Amino acid sequence: MHELSAAELLTRYADGSLSPVEVTQAVIQHIEAREPTLHALYAFDPDKALAQARASEARWRRGEALPLDGVPLTLKENIASAGTPVPLGTAATLLQPATEDAPPAARMREDGAVLLGKTTMPDYGMLSSSLSSFHPLTRNPWDTSKTPGGSSAGAGAAAAAGYGPMHLGTDIGGSVRLPAGWCGVFGLKPSLGRIPIKPPYAGRVAGPMTRTVQDAALMMRTLSRPDWRDTMSLPPQAIDWLDLQRDVRGLRVGLLMDAGWGLPVEPETAAAVQAAARLFEQAGARVEPMQAFSTRAMIDGLDRFWRVRSWLDIEALPAERRTKVLPYIRAWTAGGATIGAAELFHGHAQMAALRDAAVAACQPFDFVLSPVSPVPAFAAELASPLNDPERPFEHIAFTLPYNMSEQPAATINCGYTAAGLPIGLQVIGHRFDDLGVLQVCAAFEQMRPAQRAWPG
Repeated sequence: MHELSAAELLTRYADGSLSPVEVTQAVIQHIEAREPTLHALYAFDPDKALAQARASEARWRRGEALPLDGVPLTLKENIASAGTPVPLGTAATLLQPATEDAPPAARMREDGAVLLGKTTMPDYGMLSSSLSSFHPLTRNPWDTSKTPGGSSAGAGAAAAAGYGPMHLGTDIGGSVRLPAGWCGVFGLKPSLGRIPIKPPYAGRVAGPMTRTVQDAALMMRTLSRPDWRDTMSLPPQAIDWLDLQRDVRGLRVGLLMDAGWGLPVEPETAAAVQAAARLFEQAGARVEPMQAFSTRAMIDGLDRFWRVRSWLDIEALPAERRTKVLPYIRAWTAGGATIGAAELFHGHAQMAALRDAAVAACQPFDFVLSPVSPVPAFAAELASPLNDPERPFEHIAFTLPYNMSEQPAATINCGYTAAGLPIGLQVIGHRFDDLGVLQVCAAFEQMRPAQRAWPG
């Protein structure tokens, strides 16, 4: 039962062949078998989950089922849920129960999803790995010597391992797409403001991480409802999220294989992405090379700005708590101490330059394809592929621009390395065309070769 999609579960609940209680029990048993190895969860609470499942089962029996009633769910731990502390992945946080549900948690609870627990993340969500001073090291189900990625580390691992069908991460530079790509699942970074979130700030979004595009669409139907607490959210829009049929014939599709900076794309990754592009061509799309648009100056400026911002946050901590922050993070932020006001301002301006360049580069195309990461999942114990706090962003050159440009971008599995690690294809759309990205990914889901069995 833990292998079933959200769509399948809702069908089975409706016809009475399965109940939320037996499904929740089955998922809990599966988690208890896998969690000692994977360490994907925080605040896992089987008793509360079963109480929610019993309430859901009662609603189904009364004919009062909610849109996601009884479907198991995890939330990244930085998405507040009432009563549960939010450690932000770091031992430096004082643990106090959250006083309310953040908007995504509130929407999912309103629609009857069964919250199993929260998922792990690295310190302050600053890494593309699971390295954390608070959580145990989370591991990739495809190869437990490898990282699941980050910062939505536990969400990626939980989705690939079958901890139920619905998982929600957050993304400010690739934190949904990188773990989804390295764990072989589907992940959507929606347009900024499409899913209300708290706290909102530049580039930050919440996004579904699922095994199927349809399940992500089911989550978007719920998550995109308005919430006044997100002061950067988009106006409500009537979108038929489950209208996933799309003929790719005639679409003009850009293929970006050179990000302009960062790590070179490894041959296995390049081959898998190019093979995916050929499938689009065979289906009638016009695939054309896209030139690199982001520059080292842009990323260096952005790096300076975020170092200062993070340095100010960490320096504000009492000394005894500051020392608990992951050493890699402390080393990275230390560079912010010597950056002056003019340099900081020019660094911030590079974020706008990156936004403008991304939008202009994508404008000639209906959609753009690229790798998610230039490299497959790396060793679990490392903070990043290079493990160098002076070069922290070299692996996010393909994902970061679309946080700055606010465009929707998704990852879907397009192949495997010789060692059996998943390879992610990124699909980028124009700003606000979240449904279009889902539709193109659903089309690719049908075009791609049969997928390997899920791990464990």
